[in-house]
Amino acid sequence: MWDPEQYRRFAGERSRPFYDLLARIGADRPRLVVDLGCGPGDLTAELARRWPGAAVHGIDSSPEMIAATAKWAGPADRPDGGPAATVAGGPAGAGAADPGLSFEQGDVRDWDPAGPVDVIVSTAVLQWVPGHLDLLPRWAGHLSAGGWLAIQLPGNFDQPPHAVLREMAASARWRPLLAGLELNRQAGDPATYIDVLAGAGCAVDAWETTYLHVLTGEDPVVEWVKGSALRPVLTVLDEARQAEFLAGYRERMRAAYPPRPYGTVLPFRRVFCVAHRPA
Repeated sequence: MWDPEQYRRFAGERSRPFYDLLARIGADRPRLVVDLGCGPGDLTAELARRWPGAAVHGIDSSPEMIAATAKWAGPADRPDGGPAATVAGGPAGAGAADPGLSFEQGDVRDWDPAGPVDVIVSTAVLQWVPGHLDLLPRWAGHLSAGGWLAIQLPGNFDQPPHAVLREMAASARWRPLLAGLELNRQAGDPATYIDVLAGAGCAVDAWETTYLHVLTGEDPVVEWVKGSALRPVLTVLDEARQAEFLAGYRERMRAAYPPRPYGTVLPFRRVFCVAHRPA
């Protein structure tokens, strides 16, 4: 279960890679823009502001995230010809803020638009998708002539938040409760994405950036990870075991990221790729 409010706790830091990715998309007047793994819709709404003449459609597998999109959503009819979206049991357009926006609950692995898409964006999603390199050529195949595919995903799998999480999940204490749990997988190298999408006929720009986020508050690294990588663990544990797991995890994060007078520094590597299909 995803918690939109927990995810938004560090909205400024989480959105920086989105804007860096968006700056590299050269689309001028797209008619259809799709955000795959749209989360609570905040950044999907930014796509509508970037291209006000476009129909912008967001898809996410989490019912909690889709429910949170109601403040942004526009018409209930999907622009790519699929079934009407629903938000919290009603039309996505209920209380709509932007008529160009619509949202739908669905698995990005099953996405199959009725026609070509001018811009496809997927940010901080593919690390949760097994075999996502096999998915990318299919997404590129849905692009219109001159269309753009832009992705961003974390590449810090070797850093303490993930290394400690895997170590704890595999320990004698937690393995019986967490065996087989799917944790996120992270990115390949930028060159890997160039190879995959150039092979699909696109011109490709790929790069990586390590952000140094200065986080404030008590145990901010734990609060960050609670909004993302810790979700599978917290979902399967009852309240008492959640508290026990978090106590051990919190101690390890405090040692790995000691607070400074101005805050706690969290280095965060991300991998980006923008692919352009020739016109």
